[in-house]
Amino acid sequence: MRNRKSSKTRKARVVSSKTLFKGRIFTLKRDRVAEPSGVTTTREIIAHPGSVVVLPVLADGRIVLIRQYRHAAGQYLWELVAGHKEPHESAIAGARRELLEETGYTARRIREILEVFPSPGLLGERMDIFLAEGLTKGKAQPEDDEQITQKIISLREAEAWIRSGKIRDSKSVAGILFYSRFLA
Repeated sequence: MRNRKSSKTRKARVVSSKTLFKGRIFTLKRDRVAEPSGVTTTREIIAHPGSVVVLPVLADGRIVLIRQYRHAAGQYLWELVAGHKEPHESAIAGARRELLEETGYTARRIREILEVFPSPGLLGERMDIFLAEGLTKGKAQPEDDEQITQKIISLREAEAWIRSGKIRDSKSVAGILFYSRFLA
């Protein structure tokens, strides 16, 4: 008898792929896919290089949040530091770059604590969430189109903001609650 992989370990096979749109950061594709179950179907997906998310924690345990306008959401959101990875950039280098750009802080220690897929049904983006500690304050270097406000709050306040809906951004909810539950 041949050793066959179970349907839980097999991967889909792309039968054909068509690029519908190629933008600066992501590509929209229509793939014909043979799923692990054997069913062949069409999937429209957004191919994305991945993002980095940073949870900056000060020596006293308080965290740094940022607030910026998000056009796709049509509103200002309180979030953790985040941005897409640049071509040929490691996740940790991207995390350090985004931390400096959006807050001005540099970190003596930075390590990945979690990886999440924000919407895996259609989006291929993987978000690597980092914990930044040993922070030194500097001058923020936001991109030209970024208008960012910073706020330093306690972990307990951040949890209350999540509970009340003041923080609704999924990467921030995941990163803060993971840190609170398993690392703080």
